Amino acid sequence: MTISNVQIVSVPVSDPDRSKEFYVNVLGMDLLQDTPMDESMRWIQVSPHGSEASISLVTWFPSMAAGSLKGLMLDTQNLEATIAEIASKGFVIESSIDEQPWGRFVTFDDPDGNGIILREPPRPGATS
Repeated sequence: MTISNVQIVSVPVSDPDRSKEFYVNVLGMDLLQDTPMDESMRWIQVSPHGSEASISLVTWFPSMAAGSLKGLMLDTQNLEATIAEIASKGFVIESSIDEQPWGRFVTFDDPDGNGIILREPPRPGATS
């Protein structure tokens, strides 16, 4: 078996417009698609700039309540600068930076309560 990558992660949301605003305008992701699927559903797909993986903002899975996703990890090369940029857009991350062997990170929730980890990977050659 050869699984080559993660392509799309579905994030359950309650308000597609509010979620699109958050992921694109607050977190700075690229909007890849916003396409009607039928009268009540849309395919909204966002991605960190240059990433092969993307996120679909979904409302149509009965088993995935809005806010039920935990542990979506997003990487940044400068944690403090990214936190400051997010704050400049009106969203304050209230948790403090934690350090682990796998990186420095903060946790926060999107507007629906989906748990996000913003991580700065360890620098090459860094030891803990």
